[in-house]
Amino acid sequence: MKRFLILCATVVAVGALASCAPSVRPGGTPAGPRYDLLITNARIVDGTGNPWYRGSVAVAGDRIAYVGPSVARLTASRVIDAQGQVVSPGFIDMLGHSESSILRGPHAVSKITQGITSEITGEVHSAWPNTLVGEPPDPREPWRSLDGYFRELERRGIAINLGTYVGTSSVREAVMGIANRTPTSAEMAQMGALIDSAMRDGAMGVGTGLIYIPSTYFTTDELIALTKYAVPYRGGYATHMRSEGAGLLDAVRETIRIAAAAGTWAEIRHIKSRSAEQMQQALALIDSARAAGIDVTADQYPYIASGTGLRAMLNTWVQEGGNDSLVIRLRDPAVRARLKNELAADSAAGIRTAERTMVNSVAVDSLKKYQGMRLTEIAQLRGGDAYDAAFDILIGDGGRTSAIYFSFNEDALRLAMRKPWVSVGQDAGAVSPDLLGKFGERGHPRGFGTFPRILGRYVRQDSVITLEFAIRKMTSLAAQRVGLNERGLLKPGMYADITVFDPETIVDHSTYERPQQLATGVSYVIVNGVAVVDAGKVTAALPGRALRGPGYRR
Repeated sequence: MKRFLILCATVVAVGALASCAPSVRPGGTPAGPRYDLLITNARIVDGTGNPWYRGSVAVAGDRIAYVGPSVARLTASRVIDAQGQVVSPGFIDMLGHSESSILRGPHAVSKITQGITSEITGEVHSAWPNTLVGEPPDPREPWRSLDGYFRELERRGIAINLGTYVGTSSVREAVMGIANRTPTSAEMAQMGALIDSAMRDGAMGVGTGLIYIPSTYFTTDELIALTKYAVPYRGGYATHMRSEGAGLLDAVRETIRIAAAAGTWAEIRHIKSRSAEQMQQALALIDSARAAGIDVTADQYPYIASGTGLRAMLNTWVQEGGNDSLVIRLRDPAVRARLKNELAADSAAGIRTAERTMVNSVAVDSLKKYQGMRLTEIAQLRGGDAYDAAFDILIGDGGRTSAIYFSFNEDALRLAMRKPWVSVGQDAGAVSPDLLGKFGERGHPRGFGTFPRILGRYVRQDSVITLEFAIRKMTSLAAQRVGLNERGLLKPGMYADITVFDPETIVDHSTYERPQQLATGVSYVIVNGVAVVDAGKVTAALPGRALRGPGYRR
């Protein structure tokens, strides 16, 4: 932790505006342009996928001013000798959950130490709508529109850039609460109006998590109808699909159908599979759709375990009504017997087995002893059944327990990683240490190590993909997907989001047992021309901005 202590807030920002007019030698001869920042002796990987080359990158204000071979006459207020390190565009996290956490911890330490400069959030819920239609907002979340949220971000200051989809769970809850019923035509129109408002304010599209209440209640046709509201603003449809297990292929087909019928693009969140064979079939479906002109892409994180609530192991019927209703049901012996039968059937199919489920974080102190233990280990400790242990923990923790599910296949992961249309999303919100140097709840290792893990393990160690291919996935591919036309490349005129890292040492350190371990190997991270990581240390700078989609109309 000491190596990442926040520097004094009075540190002079690298990107402070300065003149880029040519300086003049005695006698009136121009000495060449003077930039704010010059990075020299770099292995430039520009985000296009082209081979790296040796050169320099110059920054003027918040923009890249020069990229190319090193030229002696280039001068700058500050020069960084990269000493052969890679200089690339800043990494774009295609799946974050920082809409709330970044307001509490604006330095986003878990993100910037990975080289991340931008995040796209809004998978299930979004920062807005944040209240029932017609009701005043929570004083802790005072904004009344997505535009208001973006303005609040920039007023407070954040270390990274942040964009968002508008989440269907937020939209549905604003209009219908969490009721399990078919929306009326008037309610559909209300939800559509909320999406239209968010799109005007710069949302990237419609985001949904179809295993989570209440989004799981939407039919395919309803999702098509709602996604159409994003189309005039060039927004798309991003989805955590209905199934990542036995129903994966049907879920992919539904996603393709929604994109085709709505007339827009689709992004499959954290694509993964239980087997290489199943993944090959899923990828073939997407390739076929793309060959037919349907714009479907995906993102992934490089781990074979997912992380979400422990209640997610249970079928939807028992979760209806929220945590209070869940706890009441779990106290009923008949409900528990039914759940055990359902879970046994799932286990027979090779999914959601007790030995593959690890309790991750609990809120109640008396239950923290189970953190980091598999359900089978807890059952042995308690002298009982593994599923009874899960039910009892959920009751005692008020349904708030999180879990890690070791359900997916490494070969499948590598198959997806080789696809040129698969970008990178870590599926975790930004966290920063508090005054005691702690990060809060445990989290998943993906939240601290996703990007360095790809570069250290899958590029350097295992040669699954090349360095240039990986950087393209992390930068220009992601920017292209959501319409960030001025980010994602090292090119004059683009915003100066830049990551400098050592390709020989970059590595993740977080594990499932100890997830809060920061990655190493990233030397400098520049956001809008300002250093947020400087010589391996986190600075006090907060230069991040709201990222608004291509349909922004204000």
